[in-house]
Amino acid sequence: MDSTYHRADLTIDQQHALLTAARTLSEEFAGAFGVETVERFLHTSYDQFAGGATIANFLPLLAERFARQRLRALARVEGKDSSGVPIVLFLCVHNAGRSQMALGFFAHLAGERALGWSGGAEPGEQVNPGVIEAMREVGIDITGEFPKPWTSEIVQAADVVVTMGCGDACPVHPGKRYLNWDLDDPEGRTAEQIRPIRDEVERRVRALLADLEISTR
Repeated sequence: MDSTYHRADLTIDQQHALLTAARTLSEEFAGAFGVETVERFLHTSYDQFAGGATIANFLPLLAERFARQRLRALARVEGKDSSGVPIVLFLCVHNAGRSQMALGFFAHLAGERALGWSGGAEPGEQVNPGVIEAMREVGIDITGEFPKPWTSEIVQAADVVVTMGCGDACPVHPGKRYLNWDLDDPEGRTAEQIRPIRDEVERRVRALLADLEISTR
């Protein structure tokens, strides 16, 4: 496992962090995927963020979290996930505003009864601070989230794909249930302007959960 991360573009600390992440993920997905698959997903997840992340020390953590999501998606696609919980994927352009609010409400309201993911066609560097503050006003903390792309296994694993303004850039898989939410982009807007968008996102998330017959807390 060690040889995978001995790359010239990685510091010693990053190599160590990725090795630790690989061991953790290998233990989590033991019986479903081998070490080579886990390493490959972790390695490619790291590369997804390496070009745009502003704080290099966070890269291994972002890579581990994204690899975990992708491996869980692959397990669902390959019939190795027996949890049975519905998965909803929220997509927008930068994964920094609308889709993050939707994911925040979805996770808060559904709890463990459903799984929510999000992604962007052109992921930004950080979640919109105004969006973070707007969500904090209603008691939902999304400071731990980060903009990320989507991958084919993530889209394939989702039961419902909700798109918000990404147009032709959004992935299309035949037979997948798609919903398009026409929502204003909070980018560049004031807190006062973001609040109505936030409230409309909440309304739509609650309606979606009701349609999926998922009870809310």
